[in-house]
Amino acid sequence: MENLREALEKLKLASSDSTTDGTESSLDCLLSALAHNNTEASRKMQEMGILPLLPTLLNPQSSCTPKVANIIAEMAKNEFMRSSCVEAGLIAPLVQLLNSTDQEVLLQTGRALGNICYDSHTLQAQLINMGVIPTLVKLLGIHSHNTALTEMCLIAFGNLAELESSKEQFASTNIAEELVRLFQKQTEHEKKEMIFEVLAPLAENDVIKLQLVDAGLVECLLEVVGQTVDGEREEDIAQLKTASDLMVLLLLGDESMQKLFEGGKGSVFQRVLSWIPSHNHQLQLAGALAIANFARNDGNCIHMVDTGIVQKLLELLDRHVEEGNVTVQHAALSALRNLAIPVVNKSKMLSAGVADVVLKFLQSEMPPVQFKLLGTLRMLIDTQAEAAEQLGTNGKLVERLVEWCEAKDHAGVMGESNRLLSALIRHSKSKEVVRAVIQKGGVKHLVTMATSEHMIMQNEALVALGLIAALDLVAAEKDFVGASLVSVLHKLLSDERSAPEIKYNSMILICAVMGSEPLHKEVQSLAFIDVVSKLRAHENKTVSHQASLTEQRLTAQS
Repeated sequence: MENLREALEKLKLASSDSTTDGTESSLDCLLSALAHNNTEASRKMQEMGILPLLPTLLNPQSSCTPKVANIIAEMAKNEFMRSSCVEAGLIAPLVQLLNSTDQEVLLQTGRALGNICYDSHTLQAQLINMGVIPTLVKLLGIHSHNTALTEMCLIAFGNLAELESSKEQFASTNIAEELVRLFQKQTEHEKKEMIFEVLAPLAENDVIKLQLVDAGLVECLLEVVGQTVDGEREEDIAQLKTASDLMVLLLLGDESMQKLFEGGKGSVFQRVLSWIPSHNHQLQLAGALAIANFARNDGNCIHMVDTGIVQKLLELLDRHVEEGNVTVQHAALSALRNLAIPVVNKSKMLSAGVADVVLKFLQSEMPPVQFKLLGTLRMLIDTQAEAAEQLGTNGKLVERLVEWCEAKDHAGVMGESNRLLSALIRHSKSKEVVRAVIQKGGVKHLVTMATSEHMIMQNEALVALGLIAALDLVAAEKDFVGASLVSVLHKLLSDERSAPEIKYNSMILICAVMGSEPLHKEVQSLAFIDVVSKLRAHENKTVSHQASLTEQRLTAQS
């Protein structure tokens, strides 16, 4: 304790007259106390008022500066010291020291700033605003041979890259080239992992994705995959996962994805394709996710379907009906769903047996798989009447859809089930499909769907309900009454927020249900004619015209 007081007195003198006599030994004393018991020594130093003395001692020309920065770094390991360091005004002089050419000064300064700002987005954002990112990137390039400094830079990048505000600054530097160059030099697993931890958050930015592709990161990743795919060590498995995940992340950017696709002839694209038949689940997953990412525009989708990728994905799914790896199932279904979006692909994929393979997963209890299964089938049957009828008369499928329409814990599955139920009716326009939906209890769900907050779902439901009424009103009558269809339509027509399409299709449906006596009575009791007559003045001509026709129908049958 006495030694600390004595050291403190000497530092007070040193900070006031800028001499270094005795300063070194005082700093050594403080470092020794911190090494012995960091927490206690830090608290004592804080009580003795050492922090306000330190800014003046952070002199770029002084030989004592590395030790001063080291003391700050050690004290800032304690959470209770960090705000005191900020209040003492240490951040600005420390940031200035990052321009030093002394490697020890740079190392200790980086440690000090890192510890002060640890776990504080506010302080990290302050550092970003003070321009530390370009400075640190420059330091990495200059001192890449210095292991300790390199690690300090990587830790700093890893922390700062988590902040969205950092991405623009990183994108304006040559960080991509520096990190790829550094990665190529590494042989140790731990060092590669450190660089991966920086690359992952940076690669979330589309500009940086493209920079990383241009800098040759993909080739590095493919090399890692090749080296670790058959490895059984934990570090091999970890590296394989990180490298393949990062590869998929790079493909999320439109420009980087298209650059790697190269019209379907790119070597990277071909390598990724070879992952799908692999026996390694991680590579199967990454391969399927990569295909899903490549399948983000019609041109790519059409090319991939024409070159036989669907068959590879179906074989992969077949392998996982029994093995049941949920992430692989989800990824492969995602890829098929995307590939099914272009109209020209739908019939080809149906002919290849996609629907049959997808239906094998109908018993899955995993919501992510259920969601993608539903989306894939819905994309496949869009405009495909024959397929819609075939699936719509599949009792097991319709039964499962009706069950999932009640999956309130999984809004995505519930929404997709409703949409597929509607799509089966809309695209088949088949009385047999309508009957199957009525028999399995699907009508009430379509009525509920008409009240959705999403206009597209409201519209799909109303069109499907219109077809049910037109094709088999007698069979649907009881369900329409039970689900309060007429009341729902009255609300939709009365609501000023309802879109023109919703009002139009609601009136079409009103006319369609007038052939049912109980429904006709409900229409009369709710005074629809008043609501409809107001719509004759609607600004949308299609709505106003339909309102006139509906009013005539209501008047004639009143």
